[in-house]
Amino acid sequence: MLRDAIRALAEAKIAPHAAAVDEEARFPQEALDALVAADLHAVHVPESYGGTGADALATVIVIEEVARVCASSSLIPAVNKLGSLPVILSGSEDLKKKYMTPLAKGDAMFSYALSEPDAGSDAAGMKTRAVRDGDFYVLNGVKRWITNAGESEYYTVMAVTDPTKRSKGISAFVVEKSDDGVSFGAPERKLGIKGSPTREVYLDNVRIPADRMIGEEGTGFATAMKTLDHTRITIAAQALGIAQGALDYAKGYVQERKQFGKPIADFQGIQFMLADMAMKIEAARQLTYAAAAKSERGDKDLTFQGAAAKCFASDVAMEVTTDAVQLLGGYGYTRDYPVERMMRDAKITQIYEGTNQVQRIVMARNLP
Repeated sequence: MLRDAIRALAEAKIAPHAAAVDEEARFPQEALDALVAADLHAVHVPESYGGTGADALATVIVIEEVARVCASSSLIPAVNKLGSLPVILSGSEDLKKKYMTPLAKGDAMFSYALSEPDAGSDAAGMKTRAVRDGDFYVLNGVKRWITNAGESEYYTVMAVTDPTKRSKGISAFVVEKSDDGVSFGAPERKLGIKGSPTREVYLDNVRIPADRMIGEEGTGFATAMKTLDHTRITIAAQALGIAQGALDYAKGYVQERKQFGKPIADFQGIQFMLADMAMKIEAARQLTYAAAAKSERGDKDLTFQGAAAKCFASDVAMEVTTDAVQLLGGYGYTRDYPVERMMRDAKITQIYEGTNQVQRIVMARNLP
């Protein structure tokens, strides 16, 4: 029922704008409005804060179905979870009430600010500082590659509170867009997901109350990593949706396109390509859904399973979308058809929330 509902909404309210959102590199406001109206913009927020209280699997299905028609739009529910999960996992009750309630209502979006110009895969090498000043912390630094930056009201920001302790000297804070000293860089000019703004976030003497710290001092990096264990599965879901969208389109196309007097779907070479695409998508789906169930239960092997789902599903998405372009031939290479957009959008799923090379390191360190 959930899948049917979100698919109907995605087809009616999000899909018609997907090409324009990509072409104009503009935020998909229509998608945000439709998702908020249907209470699907942040389904993971617990009912106690006015949210839907959807479990990890339901959240994955929402993201998958939105990504099937528009990857940029799927970053609304995905990044709302990424940005707010540190607060849900480690924040005080007051912090949860203060920030989850407007998120659940659709009055605000939540972004996640971990990466920096010199701290990507080595996130513990960050330089952003948070210095205690009485009942406040003063933050200074630059965060890079921040999804939905400028659109989101709230940001989970990781900053160094004790430079002598490396990862154990990092703390997490909630920063608001309206805080003095917060500003944003120009949107990055990207290969794909062009409708989701990616900007730098500048923190220039941003003075925030000390009670905006998420959890204890020095626990920020642990919270960040724990968050990614859960949210990598949402990237797997996004990849899965993009791949499914590409297969669905290609399947329809090969039945219509005729060469040598018959539909190209009748040729065995084409049939084998479609079969491989469908098989790999189904394998990715099973891995992703199983990982979502583990995320919900908090299983011990979640770190491995989350990394495996993200890595496998994103590699499948890149392969399937590339094959979809091939199946459409010259048409696949033009912007008149959606598969080239899907191929461009798929690429980022192999990179963000930990590159697939890093996922393999994570898996190797956490072999079940």
